Amino acid sequence: MPNIANDPNRKSWISVPQDSDFPIQNIPFGVFITKNDDITIGTRIGNTAIDMGALQRLNYFEGIDLTDDMFMQDTLNDFISDGKKTWRLVRNRLAELFDQENPKLRDHEEHREIILFDVSEIEMLLPVQIGDYTDFYSSKEHATNVGKMFRDPDNALLPNWLHIPVGYHGRSSTIVPSGVPVRRPNGQTLPAGETQPVFGPSKFIDFELETAFITTDANLMGEPIPVNEAEDYIFGMVLFNDWSARDMQKWEYVPLGPFLAKNFASSMSPWIVTMDALEPFRVKGPEQNPAPLPYLQQKGDHAFDINLEVSIKPENTEETSVCQSNFKYMYWSMAQQLAHHTVNGCRVNSGDLMGSGTISGSTENSFGSMLELTWGGKNPLKMKDGSERKSINDNDTVVLRGYCQNADTRIGFGECSSKLLPALDLKF
Repeated sequence: MPNIANDPNRKSWISVPQDSDFPIQNIPFGVFITKNDDITIGTRIGNTAIDMGALQRLNYFEGIDLTDDMFMQDTLNDFISDGKKTWRLVRNRLAELFDQENPKLRDHEEHREIILFDVSEIEMLLPVQIGDYTDFYSSKEHATNVGKMFRDPDNALLPNWLHIPVGYHGRSSTIVPSGVPVRRPNGQTLPAGETQPVFGPSKFIDFELETAFITTDANLMGEPIPVNEAEDYIFGMVLFNDWSARDMQKWEYVPLGPFLAKNFASSMSPWIVTMDALEPFRVKGPEQNPAPLPYLQQKGDHAFDINLEVSIKPENTEETSVCQSNFKYMYWSMAQQLAHHTVNGCRVNSGDLMGSGTISGSTENSFGSMLELTWGGKNPLKMKDGSERKSINDNDTVVLRGYCQNADTRIGFGECSSKLLPALDLKF
């Protein structure tokens, strides 16, 4: 089935500002509350949010085999479960409907009043019910930097790293959409030079610049997903800030890995950009040496050229850009991550979220965490207001942005923005 929604020459009758992340070639999917307090599945063109529940009620998806309430729900899980054919049919229909030459809705003022909202009039929600969340560790540069800081600089990568996409199972209950603040966690840390831990607020809160992909129902328990089929089960991508309490992490992670230092909060952008929309931005990934085992071997281009940026905004002042990276630096592809995740028979369901792991490049300004940018706190970052940061301060807002751009089209994700609130004052 052709992917006609990506036509770079298509224009919309909805106004799209220059350099918008959301031209008609994007058509992302999300869930929002309208100004009428209705929850609906929707999409976005420019600064206009589109109520797909209203579109369905008014029969604009006629001819596409959908359940009667497909877009009148509070999550995208059922739509995602319908699979790639349905995703493409719906996205193609939306591209045709909002094409500047199509008068069907363009010239129907009464319907437009019901269907269209300015983005300032809506509240974005978490787009999927996330049943399971896995976080990978797939940037060679990031893993090398961490290894240099905490282990042997000459043997920074652990022996397994070049052979498997390393990952751990996270906690889905504290994943929140952009705009929802997160709170500094309390926990145990081991102060420098001490032998006994103390309890209190983490003193080293960090961001992690990540993306994440969202799956459909992919397999039955006991059945692996072949690497060359894995992309068919990936619905789309979001920006992802996997907040980290580094001092808590240092004390707790041996021997079983991340726990309280990572599960207190993760933030994601609310619009899911489909893999179909990202198709024009495929590029070749890094060379993998040694060659992976056969079940992880791929041919063709499986990386994506996604420009990424992180800014820190102290309270009551302007933001400072601290990191510029790119998703194409990732050593392990999304297909390899999903194939490895399921090679043991692990079942993957609609709405499951897979974090990329911190995305770092080879230059210092492309490091995807404060841990790396400040090299463990040794080199503080200066903000535009003159203050310095070794980690994230209370009431700082961390903003992630990402977009793809070629000669024809710019496709973006919007923002993933969250403010860090002070820790609760716990007394025991």
